[in-house]
Amino acid sequence: MHTGSCHCRAARFEIAGDLAPIQVCHCGDCRKAQGGPFGTNIPVETANFTLLSGEDDLRIYESSPGKERVFCGRCGGPLFSRLKSKPGVMRVRVGTLDGAVESELDFHFYTASKANWWPITDDLPQYPDARPF
Repeated sequence: MHTGSCHCRAARFEIAGDLAPIQVCHCGDCRKAQGGPFGTNIPVETANFTLLSGEDDLRIYESSPGKERVFCGRCGGPLFSRLKSKPGVMRVRVGTLDGAVESELDFHFYTASKANWWPITDDLPQYPDARPF
């Protein structure tokens, strides 16, 4: 079982099962939403995600057609995103997880639009656009 929350801890959640590898997104939308050079996400099946508190505090922003970004309305902390085209999966923001994360980095995508001021210094696979799978 893995737990996490927003910055103010109004929204708290649990994830059942093992965590998938971490995906690093370098698109401009993730940079704006995270306030940093990229977004770090773990895909989670919605059946394995349980919101424990803060449902009334959640806000949804449709950042592009069919993509929703969910965040805490109190502190503004990003929690996860979801695609209407993939209703059974959400992308949980890794930084919201409590404690040590026992998951490895997997790949970088949207590297063609990455921040010019942040180098990628690892040997992980890189995809210039959307991941091909």
